[in-house]
Amino acid sequence: MSIVMTGSDWLSLFGHYLSLSLLSVGGAITTAPDMHRYLVERQQWLTDPQFSASIAIAQAAPGPNVLFIALLGWNVGLNAGGLPTALLGMAVTMVGIMVPSTTLTYLAARWGHENRHLRAVRAFKQGLAPIVIALLVATGWILATGSGPSLQDWPRWLVTLATTLVVWRTRTHLLWLLAAGALLGLFGLV
Repeated sequence: MSIVMTGSDWLSLFGHYLSLSLLSVGGAITTAPDMHRYLVERQQWLTDPQFSASIAIAQAAPGPNVLFIALLGWNVGLNAGGLPTALLGMAVTMVGIMVPSTTLTYLAARWGHENRHLRAVRAFKQGLAPIVIALLVATGWILATGSGPSLQDWPRWLVTLATTLVVWRTRTHLLWLLAAGALLGLFGLV
């Protein structure tokens, strides 16, 4: 895939990631549905398989969860012209997603620690839990449906349900579940 990006496109990408940074309650992965909407559906800078593969590769790799942002920027840059633009894409998305949320997190954590005795602070922390769960479910939905939900994908839905139950009810390490999913894919079962 080859795309042409102007300076205003790079600025738009940076601005989008700046705004997503402040919405990433629960981690950057919770904003993946909007990234998909923006990068794949609206701008068409990435294909759906590129988007899904970027997240899957970054999540399987050791290191922080936020690495998928760098990989998405890298792929946008590769589609726009090669290694120099891939590095630019990676820098634009990572700086965009990290600076606002890091600054806000530092200031809010400092204030929250100083005021942890207040009832409103405790209520706020408890109120964020369902929001984070809903954002993670939305991310899972985007990754599971890809090009749209279909009854022909029942094996994938079954694996998703089974994985959800195993994660919820056991302390099985996620790498075992990733390995099981890889084997199911290798044998063409999902």
